[in-house]
Amino acid sequence: MATSTVLHSPRRKPFDASVFMETTLAIDPKTIIHVDPEIMGGTPCFTGTRVPIKNLFDYLETGETLESFFEDFPRVTQEQIEGVLELSRLSLLKDYEYTA
Repeated sequence: MATSTVLHSPRRKPFDASVFMETTLAIDPKTIIHVDPEIMGGTPCFTGTRVPIKNLFDYLETGETLESFFEDFPRVTQEQIEGVLELSRLSLLKDYEYTA
């Protein structure tokens, strides 16, 4: 059984991640991420583009803005970026159980 972890912040109340995850699992990763050995050697890309998902994280890691990313990769939509960030967050939180 997973152990419960309570996260506290001076500005926020703890939240129940199970409710959060239930509401966000409606995202279908295939609408956001596409992997095809014939496209970019199988590197995960934003669906409908040849833009690797890793590029988004590289931009964020180096302090670039999302506006800069949009300018450089205009075929990637805001919804795709939000979806990738949401899926990343879910992946990070999946092993933790939050309680109020």
